[in-house]
Amino acid sequence: MAGGTWTSQNKVQPGVYINTRSKGNLAVSIGEKGTAAIAEPLSWGPPGIVQTIIPGEDLRPYIGYDVTHAKAMFLREMMKGSDTTAGPIKILLYRPAGTGGAKATVTVGDITVTALYDGVRGNDIAIIVSEDPDMEGTFDVSTVIDGTIVDKQSVTNISALAANSWVTFSGTGDLIETVGAQLTEGADPVIATSDYANFLTAIEPYQFDILVYDGTDSATMQAMAAFVKRISENVGTKCQAVMANAHTSNSEWVISVSNGVKLSDGTVLTPQQAAWWLGGAEAGARYNQSLTYARYPDAVETVPRLTDNQITEAIKAGKIVFIDNFNTVKVCTDINTLTSFTVDKGQEYSKNRVMRVLDQICNDIYRQFSLYYIGKTDNNEAGRNLLKGWIVGYLNEMQANGGVQNFVPDDVTVEPGNTVDAVLVTIGFQPVDSIEKIYINVNVSVNTEVE
Repeated sequence: MAGGTWTSQNKVQPGVYINTRSKGNLAVSIGEKGTAAIAEPLSWGPPGIVQTIIPGEDLRPYIGYDVTHAKAMFLREMMKGSDTTAGPIKILLYRPAGTGGAKATVTVGDITVTALYDGVRGNDIAIIVSEDPDMEGTFDVSTVIDGTIVDKQSVTNISALAANSWVTFSGTGDLIETVGAQLTEGADPVIATSDYANFLTAIEPYQFDILVYDGTDSATMQAMAAFVKRISENVGTKCQAVMANAHTSNSEWVISVSNGVKLSDGTVLTPQQAAWWLGGAEAGARYNQSLTYARYPDAVETVPRLTDNQITEAIKAGKIVFIDNFNTVKVCTDINTLTSFTVDKGQEYSKNRVMRVLDQICNDIYRQFSLYYIGKTDNNEAGRNLLKGWIVGYLNEMQANGGVQNFVPDDVTVEPGNTVDAVLVTIGFQPVDSIEKIYINVNVSVNTEVE
């Protein structure tokens, strides 16, 4: 279904078209929120498709490694959340297909065993074939990874073997015993810029809040920035991208990480890798929450440590800065890369909490009207009052939860549009931001009275 913004009432497709803009001195759950999307080069897993991961699930079916492995660090970081906000409720993971990848294999007698996916993880798989001592001619074929049996089949010949979630079997004839045949020659594919273009095509039909890119390729960064802008302004579902050193995007749809962190185990994460945590934390933060001064769990210091002047200049440039604060690492201020302000798009649009309010409202109205009103509600006064009633109730709930303030029902109008099948909805509301600057006067009185 069509959506996005509008300039004049000339749309052809049925849809919900929403504009947001600053008005005067506007200082600038409800619906489901908390989805992060990422394309990550991997050593295991199905390439070229979007997989949905729910935090807490076993990660091996998705990436071939459990959550404690170094190869799972990007997901561990994304799932952390902060000391004040939750992590994402789900992660959309895409493995780029790349080129030059190879599946690990081994041949034992007449049987050939091949890893299900290409990548070096296949080299960690071994096959054990042993004859059942109680049943002559029957063999137990075990698939072993990291010393653990992940599949075991009892068969009398090769053709009876069935593929499992790790390997496939081919060949015919009789089985022979082996104490452990290791698969070899597995290789990771080489990932190119075009693979990330394929990711954007694959992810577009999905609903997500944050798109994470952990690379350094400038062309890919520009493509990511253009993608979230197009999705937010033309397709109708609002989202943001989190990347490192992307401040030149100058966009409310792009969040830029400026520096990295050191974890308690000594691991140093680059700004690109720190985008994992920030992307997950931004996705998990609700419309009435800010990441300003939110703690990065398990981070013990910033890398590099910036001076006060460097922090100030980074914020002015539209960068997220990690700061050291009482032996912890925190987000200095929760902003995006928008630094050029206009009458229609004021400074408030640079604050991510404000953007979460706007995005939540737009996404929820888009969904509600698409499901229950378009094509189902009469375009007369009664029907238009139904639209207004839902919006008023929605914003009252958001106001009760600290998302907006000073809202009254008269801030919503629903009028006939320029055509018989159109309506014009106008909504005024004031997003709530978090207190970030506290100014204190301390007056000291001196008693000069002489006793």
